[in-house]
Amino acid sequence: MKRGTLLIENADFAVTCDAQDYVYEEADILIDGEKIVGVRGKRRWQANGITSKGTAEKVVTACDDSEEWTAPEVISGKGMIVYPGLVNTHHHFYQIFTRNIPDVQNLELFPWLKYLYEIWKNLNEDTIHYSTLTSLGELLLTGCTTSVDHHYVFPEGAGKLIDRQFEAAAEIGARMVATRGSMDLSVKDGGLPPDSVVQTIDEIMEDSERLVKTYHTGEPYAMRQVVLAPCSPFSVSADLLKESAVLARQLGVCLHTHLCETKDEENYMLENHGIRPLEYMERLGWTGPDVWYAHGIHFTDEELDFLAKTGTGVAHCPISNMKLSSGVAKITEMLNKGVKVGLAVDGSASNDGSNLLEEMRVSFLLHRLEKSNEAPTGYDILKMATVGSASLIGRDELGSLAEGKASDLFMIDRHQETLIAADRDPSAMLCTVGYKGKTAYTIVNGQIVVKDGRLVNIDEDELVEKANAEAARLYA
Repeated sequence: MKRGTLLIENADFAVTCDAQDYVYEEADILIDGEKIVGVRGKRRWQANGITSKGTAEKVVTACDDSEEWTAPEVISGKGMIVYPGLVNTHHHFYQIFTRNIPDVQNLELFPWLKYLYEIWKNLNEDTIHYSTLTSLGELLLTGCTTSVDHHYVFPEGAGKLIDRQFEAAAEIGARMVATRGSMDLSVKDGGLPPDSVVQTIDEIMEDSERLVKTYHTGEPYAMRQVVLAPCSPFSVSADLLKESAVLARQLGVCLHTHLCETKDEENYMLENHGIRPLEYMERLGWTGPDVWYAHGIHFTDEELDFLAKTGTGVAHCPISNMKLSSGVAKITEMLNKGVKVGLAVDGSASNDGSNLLEEMRVSFLLHRLEKSNEAPTGYDILKMATVGSASLIGRDELGSLAEGKASDLFMIDRHQETLIAADRDPSAMLCTVGYKGKTAYTIVNGQIVVKDGRLVNIDEDELVEKANAEAARLYA
């Protein structure tokens, strides 16, 4: 007999995204606290067998499920499809309070930023608390169990903003990676942000070290992780980038920033530094398996080879890139060359949502449009949003359903009008058909945080009221 704390019993399908790409039918998943201790089914087959290029055969294997599994809490999986928890690799939670502003709907990145900085300079602890709950709430309701937030706006006297984010994440039950952003070049220095939201290098280094020592453990299954993340090459100095890289490696944490998002950025680097953005970052110590960039649209083929060789990763943000007219990242080429790629929703003001399920389907369709049958398959995109994203943040225990992996997953009810005849291939369904509803269950670290499409740990109605009031204050 095998025991655990939670048993999901007899799910119609479990799409594992494990090393063998197994999909189980009539599946059981046994959880013991923070980790999965067993996944099985009456039958199994490999997702690659029906979704990868060049193979169409589906080989179904019967499995032995005779061992008794037991737990004090049991969830019936009848009618359900179970997926690993999605991992969002780039976001700006605070921006959710400045989405859908008419004046910036048709702007590209640089003018968009200049307008919004004048609002963002009024952030305070309440803004950060409620915007974090709002963003994480939507993410959990749509299957995302781990989210990276890149916070880089620290108005003078605003308080301990990232501390408030971790408090909110603990309250709602999400696994959170806080990338401690920073800017030290304001308008007077040739940057984009106003003087009131930049900090000195000494202030940034001191707070970065404090946050790592307070919240980051580096242990498997940790609910909190800290990453150092100067904003972008056009809003930070070379000294800040160099010192951040040195400190991150001293403390054993990862590095993250925006790179190669727009042609404006590329032209800025060529005019001010005489080299392309990636070469500039490489000279400052910003490549390697502990580094990932957001966007990465305008890399050359030679630069993609370099990323693959060094293990440097890319967070793909397709909806943001489309909305800001930034371009289309070379995801097909990245995957073919072995570049580490994860998926991300980016800030809500450049996306206007925090829904990684939507991001997956848009990514699938965008690359189908551009590359036809050379594009990533639906299952490829699912893997990008799970194990691919987990690899970017150095968290191999996340992103799949297998013994020893973190007990993060979500379940959707396949018996609903919007999914009629949609589940012939559940491993690709989220991208080829899409899922526009809320999850039946979302589980993080072995704890149920969404049940029947409602957040378990907070009062959603109260959040809506308080978050709307704070968003109105900020905009006013």
